[in-house]
This record gives sequence, C-alpha cells and structure tokens, in this order.
Amino acid sequence: MNAKVSVLFYARKSKAKSSSKIPIYMRITVDGQRAEFSTGKFVEGSKWSSAQSRLKGNSEEARVINKHFDILQAKVLEIENRLVFLGDPFDATDVKNLLTGTKTAERFLITIFEEHNSKMEKLVGKEYAIATLKNFRTCLSHLKEFLWTFHKKTDINIQKLEPSFLNDFDFFLRTKANINNNSAVKHTKNLSKILKICYHNNWIEKDLVIFYKGRFNEVNVNFLTDEELSSIREKEFSGKGLELVRDMFVFSCYTGLAYIDIFNLTKDQLSKGIDGNLWIITNRQKTGSASNIPLLPVAEEIIKKYENHPVSSNSGKLLPVYTNQKVNEYLKTIAENCGINKKLTFHCARHTFATTVTLGNNVSMESVSKMLGHKSIKTTQHYAKILDSKVSQDMGSLKLVLEKKNEVQKENDKKLGS
Repeated sequence: MNAKVSVLFYARKSKAKSSSKIPIYMRITVDGQRAEFSTGKFVEGSKWSSAQSRLKGNSEEARVINKHFDILQAKVLEIENRLVFLGDPFDATDVKNLLTGTKTAERFLITIFEEHNSKMEKLVGKEYAIATLKNFRTCLSHLKEFLWTFHKKTDINIQKLEPSFLNDFDFFLRTKANINNNSAVKHTKNLSKILKICYHNNWIEKDLVIFYKGRFNEVNVNFLTDEELSSIREKEFSGKGLELVRDMFVFSCYTGLAYIDIFNLTKDQLSKGIDGNLWIITNRQKTGSASNIPLLPVAEEIIKKYENHPVSSNSGKLLPVYTNQKVNEYLKTIAENCGINKKLTFHCARHTFATTVTLGNNVSMESVSKMLGHKSIKTTQHYAKILDSKVSQDMGSLKLVLEKKNEVQKENDKKLGS
C-alpha cells in the first residue's frame, strides 16, 4: 500500500486551560484521513511558530520540546515503514494507536445496529411504536445489502467509516434499492441515529451525520371534505363490522387521535376538563407528547354508543377496535359505498381533523397543534398550507378590508374636493 503519511504539530487554542499556556496537538494524516491527540506539552502562544510547527528560539525549553516532537515524528516514519512492509491497508487511526500504544476495542456497525434494535424491541409500547421498530429493521436490512454491494463485507469497523458513508448509503437506496426520496431520507436518518450513538459514546472521533444533508419532500395530505365526511357519517351499513369501523374512523375525525392511540384508550383517560366538559387526557404513543382533547358532540355520541359493548366492558378499553389491517380493509369498502375516490386509511381521519374539522373552522394553529400532540407547531403548519378554502376565506376577508379602505379614501377625497 502506497499511503501518503504526514505529521503536523499545532497549537490548539480552543483547548487552552489558561490565557498564557496553549496545548500542542499532533495530527497524523494518511491519504486525507486524520487522527490527532495531545502531545502533553503546553507553550506560550507568542513562542509558537505555526509555519515551522515548532517552538521559536534556542532556549532550553525550545530545545527539549522540539526534540520531543522530532522523536514523535521519527516514530511515525518507523510505523509507516513497518505497515507498508506488511502490506495491509492502514489509516491515520492505526498509526496513532501504534504510536500511543492505545489498543482500541473494535466495534462493528451491524452489531451496534442489532443491539440498538434489540433494546428498542423491549421498549415497544413504552417509548416506541411497533411501526418505528419495523422501520429500523428495514433500515438494517438495507444496510447489510449496501455493505455487501459496495464493500463486499457483512459488517464494518466503525473506525473505518468515511465522511461520505451516509451519502453513499443514500445513493444506494435511490439506485440499487430503487426507493423514493422520502423513504431514502427516512432510512438514512435512521442510520444517522446509530452513528450519533457511536459519536456520543466516543467510539468514533467525528460526527459523520454533519456530512449528510438529505431533505424530505412535502407530501400531499389525504383528507376528507365536509361533504365526504358527512356522506360517511350518514351512510347506513348492513354489516355491524362496517358500522363499527365507520364509527371508529369518524371518532378519529373528531378527535385527531391516531389508530394506535384509540386502540390503547381506556375509560380512565376520559375525564372532566377545566371547562366542565368531557376531555380525553392521553399521550401519543408515537411521540410521547401530551394530547388533551375536549370531546365534540359527535365523539361523545360514539363513546355512549359503545360503552356497553362486550369488548369495552371486558377489557376496560374505551372503544372496541379491530386490528389496523382489518380496519383499513373495511375502510376501502366504506369509501366505495360512499362514492369517495380517495385512498381511505385510518390516518386519513387524523388529517381530516387537522384540516376540515379544526383549521378549516378557524380553530387556532396553537390549539390544533396541542390537541394533535405535535412536538413542533411546524408540523401543524403543514396542514394549513393545503387548505385552499382557508386561503380563499382569508383573501375574501382581506378583500373586504381593502374595499372599506378604498371607500374611506374616496370619502376623504370628496371632502377635500368640496
């Protein structure tokens, strides 16, 4: 291996413990990849020569310290010659470890990822949703395929990861795995979390995440209009299964709760709020954020309708809910029966609450964000962007204001003219 090895000594002012003494660091570079460490020597800033990477002058202090640096540089040359002779690939960290006598524990990316997923699995239902675990498992599967495709390895030492690693993985997802932008960014950000863990544990020297700049594309939100929601509410179904799923869907439309949060609702999460009316007091499973929702009459009616249902009575749950897969199968039938040409999934109800039911009826952004359990109001603002009716309403109000201003101006002009 013909590696290009260089050594640099430099004063690292950011690590200075006093205004007078600055620590000197040694930087080893192998083919552009760096490793650095403190030499244990401290000097006055005015005595250091950045150009020569040595102490200025011929004082006893300068001779002793500069001799120490000469010895370190010579040892690097010896290590370089030895590694080149052996013929094995090496990097700056390998040279640094041999120089300092440090034997670092080898850690491998796939092993770390698997340990992360194992811990996450034990926290499903407490800190994580099952869907989150599935996403990380899929990401791990893609990562294994990527390592074999690009590196012909089943695992990789995290010390060997290059700054381009995340961008290379993103490129693989878009080309070999052939997935869309948002899925590629989602999986790459999941991998970023693993690399952040490595960095914060000091297993790697650099935060590799800063080199990745993937962005999500905005997705068109699927929601129901007033007319479509009314058609579902008023539709009579012959089967009890369709009726129950319709009611759970409508309940979500008027509370904004996701499927898993409704599935987990218990009767003790229903209580009187500060206004004396019934509220649902809960935390979103996906984010853990508080989601406190005053019940609208439609939602109250559905709770009363099912309060004596066998599932509710025996389990202590507030509402009887089928599995998510079964619910979405029924919703497809409900959409067909109601003449709705949209892909109807349970999550569409949450979008409908955010748009048609609340923001479309002038409920404040802050209140909607709080009820939805969003950690950031920016997430809620995404819904406001898609409401053409709200834009039309706001522009209509602006039009009236401008017309009144124009009339006042004309009136003033007449008075001045007379």
